[in-house]
Amino acid sequence: MRQPERRWPWAVLIGLLALLGVLFAAADIGLRTPLLGPYGSVIAVARPLTSPSPSTATDRFNRSRLAERFTFPMPFGPVQFVSPIRAVEGFLSNGAGLILLALGALLMFPGRSRVAVQRLESRSGVAIALAAGIATALLTVAAVSLLRFTLIFLAAIPIVLAVALAASLFGISCVALAIGRLLERRLPLPDAHPLVVALAGSLIVFDLAVIPYLGLAALVVIAITGLGVAVVTRFGSETGWSFSDLRW
Repeated sequence: MRQPERRWPWAVLIGLLALLGVLFAAADIGLRTPLLGPYGSVIAVARPLTSPSPSTATDRFNRSRLAERFTFPMPFGPVQFVSPIRAVEGFLSNGAGLILLALGALLMFPGRSRVAVQRLESRSGVAIALAAGIATALLTVAAVSLLRFTLIFLAAIPIVLAVALAASLFGISCVALAIGRLLERRLPLPDAHPLVVALAGSLIVFDLAVIPYLGLAALVVIAITGLGVAVVTRFGSETGWSFSDLRW
């Protein structure tokens, strides 16, 4: 009789990655790093809440004040107190968007995502994607700078930026799936649905992005690598780049 497959290791791993993301988000808020943006000022509490003032700006976001009753002191950083509930909200407000975009790209382009992930997993695939991403980012900045001095092609700037952003998002989803597949191979984990594997990889990407001070640099590296793999594979095309296309 076939034994049922174990599903709990993936659930435990995803739960631990989510908890790690919440802890990093709380530390990121306590240190007031710029990644979480203005939302961090809503989550952070500058002083003990024994006598809250009804005129604070957080009233617009927290009518019940339930989250403000549960705070813990920060051992470092300019923020004295942080609410764990607000830290969870900060994690969800940023991480949920990244995860939905990553999973959405995989659902819309499964074949192209497979080609791109295979290129990343090949020998020197990450190095080639990173180099191509740096070159593409520099070319994008140069193109935008040149288009700014023209009047006829000024409207092309949003198109260039939109294409670069779409390529980066597609590449980030492929990087997340590649990270999840790496975990599946290296850890004693059972086979799982590709979206579950991509979910774990997306959580790792977000956890890296909210590491205090270093997270922004990690996110830039991942985004540039994703941009590079999208360019190298022509958005996951089977043929990829080839100078033979110039011959006909």
